[in-house]
Amino acid sequence: MPAFDTRVPALLLRLDPNPFHHGTLGAIRSLGRAGIEVHAVVESLHSPVAFSRHLHRAHRAPEDASLPSVLRTLRQIADEIGRPAVLIPMDDLSAIAAARLAEPLAGRYLLPGQPPALPESVADKAELAKICASLEIPHPVTVVPDSACHATSVARDLGLPVIAKWSRPWLLPQASGLRSALLVRSPQQAGELYGHLERAGSRLLLQSYLPESPSGDWFFHGYAAGTGACLVGGSGRKEHAWPVGAGLTAMGRWLPNPEVERTAGRLIAALGYRGIFDLDFRLEPLTGRYHLLDFNPRPGAQFRLFTDAQGLDVVRALHLDLTGRPVPPSVAAPGRLFVVEHYWLLSLLASLSAQRRRRAGSEGRVPGIEAAWFAADDPLPFLAMAAGCLRRGVVKGLSLPIRGERSKLPLPRRSPRPEPRPSGSPHDGSGDDNSASLTRVTTEK
Repeated sequence: MPAFDTRVPALLLRLDPNPFHHGTLGAIRSLGRAGIEVHAVVESLHSPVAFSRHLHRAHRAPEDASLPSVLRTLRQIADEIGRPAVLIPMDDLSAIAAARLAEPLAGRYLLPGQPPALPESVADKAELAKICASLEIPHPVTVVPDSACHATSVARDLGLPVIAKWSRPWLLPQASGLRSALLVRSPQQAGELYGHLERAGSRLLLQSYLPESPSGDWFFHGYAAGTGACLVGGSGRKEHAWPVGAGLTAMGRWLPNPEVERTAGRLIAALGYRGIFDLDFRLEPLTGRYHLLDFNPRPGAQFRLFTDAQGLDVVRALHLDLTGRPVPPSVAAPGRLFVVEHYWLLSLLASLSAQRRRRAGSEGRVPGIEAAWFAADDPLPFLAMAAGCLRRGVVKGLSLPIRGERSKLPLPRRSPRPEPRPSGSPHDGSGDDNSASLTRVTTEK
């Protein structure tokens, strides 16, 4: 194992109120097992991750996700820790806030140096489409309609079904009932969705649909240092997803993919991006090209899949680099599996045939399997997660409407208009202003 500076603690920041975020637990265990003092901002002190024996202390999330509120919380935690800590955002909202607040947090936290607007720009779905076009990186055909009528015609022209996305999903109000991405099956549905533009708080974009194909969904996780070099990284294939076909990774496998790896390296170098990143790709069978779907400026939830033969992953690489320790060359471990236990079971029960099950286990010796929740040296988070899922399932089951009465249910109440997006973004033309706010996002990845 590399030599870590264990005098420097780490703070995991997560503003998305998701108690079942296994990526946070993975980061707690990764750093804690290396002897690093780990703190985490969580939505509740009863969150399953708060039960980890590798967590030094859990801290409550700010009351809201406005930049002033996040800044106050981070300063308060820094005072409690008593020495500078490595700050690791665990969701897009946190990554955007941390980049915006890097200057006022200097001296209290260690962060990769990069333009403060860059994480926000790459996380914006519409801006990412422009970036890909300028760099000639394959990306689904994307149109931002300017009216409901235009949305209707765009959906028809692209060819149904199409994917509808809100460009900045972190601005979606929690109670809006709006999803960050939706498969649209009619032109009328696209026009109706445009009607929610004001409530969503960001632009609607319509994107050509790349159909699911066997072995077609891939991802790349990496850490780019201040030199611009990708010190740690790897490509992986999504073996199973939940929900099936378009959900998060329920089982992933570390597999070399030269095209995905080259595309990731070219993109990171062109942008000058620094820090941890997670890219999603989908293969277009007709052309054999891998299209970039998403750029997440933080660790992916399955980042522990890419733990190399010496125990190095992107979170550990970040801590080593920011504390001035050398990051050893990565020793790849292709074939390694990552399994999110409950999602994998649901995916298996929902869709997998015996033939696909045999294929998933027939690609040679597996050098290691990483479980998202269960660990022999840290069992309590798994038990807390299982209890939480069971409790949620019981509550949901008891609240299901009687068959035939679904159409009589009232529509969700209209949520208040979201607060303004962060000032100084590449979309509003204004200067930096930490009084702007970021509204929480409830999507999971």
